[in-house]
Amino acid sequence: MKDAGQYATHNATYLDGYPPSDWLYQCAMALLKRPVNDAIADLLAFMGETSDADRAWMIEYRPDLLRLRNTHEWCRGQTQPFVEQLQDVPTTLIAWLHRFMVKGLAVAIHDINDLPRTARPIQMEFQRQGNKSVLSVPVFHDGKLYGIIGFDTTVQHRTWSPQEVRAVYQCANLIGQAKYANRRDDRRALYDGTTAVIYLTMRGVVRGVQPDAIVGVRSAGNYSEIWLDDGSMVLDSRALGMWCTLLPDKTFFRVHRTAIANALHVMDVDRRSVDKWLIRMRSVDSHWPVSRSYRKLLRERMGI
Repeated sequence: MKDAGQYATHNATYLDGYPPSDWLYQCAMALLKRPVNDAIADLLAFMGETSDADRAWMIEYRPDLLRLRNTHEWCRGQTQPFVEQLQDVPTTLIAWLHRFMVKGLAVAIHDINDLPRTARPIQMEFQRQGNKSVLSVPVFHDGKLYGIIGFDTTVQHRTWSPQEVRAVYQCANLIGQAKYANRRDDRRALYDGTTAVIYLTMRGVVRGVQPDAIVGVRSAGNYSEIWLDDGSMVLDSRALGMWCTLLPDKTFFRVHRTAIANALHVMDVDRRSVDKWLIRMRSVDSHWPVSRSYRKLLRERMGI
């Protein structure tokens, strides 16, 4: 075990892998009998059910480890899936967790409310997903980090035993061997086969949009207004701070503590008043204010 004492006050445990229990046999049989992706789906469902979890999932990193995507997900009961909303997400979203994954450590979080302040971005994401407890285990092959498999509970808090964590850890090793052995040459092609899309949920309907279709994002309390190039606006449950990590900083930049703009959709900048700068966005009727602290960034992005 590593760092368990150091992080005990955060109600989380960080574990190395040791020989597993019965799940290892189930994992090996599934991978031997079925195509690897089907086997992973079956195994996540089996382990999710038998561990009394509410959601089981696998996340895959891009080769440069800068982005990740959800590739497999199992849910039960009223627990909602999030696989469509977690595609090509910046790794900065899970930065706190990621630093343990790259060290090969499994992370068992018994209560997401007890995470440290440095884990605030991922804590907000856990809260958005309705999680109470989360187990995350790295997937390695040939000494390289490829992904994460894990389990969430959304109904009640859950404490995973060391035996369960070690079993999942060993299953992750088998999955890494089965999925990524002899595939290093085409790993980028495998990941990049899916176009980067950001998923928005509107009245229960999931809609995928390209980042360039987002004109801008404005804070609406605990929610965010997502303005699109077709003139529509979607009220999203993710706070503005979360959108700062989701949107590519090549084109998106902060103009106000309550707003993010897409440089591709800025139509004009009104600087007639020294005290109040305004920008006009494509397909948005109202002007957006620009804070003094963000004027320099605006001028750099717009070349003015």
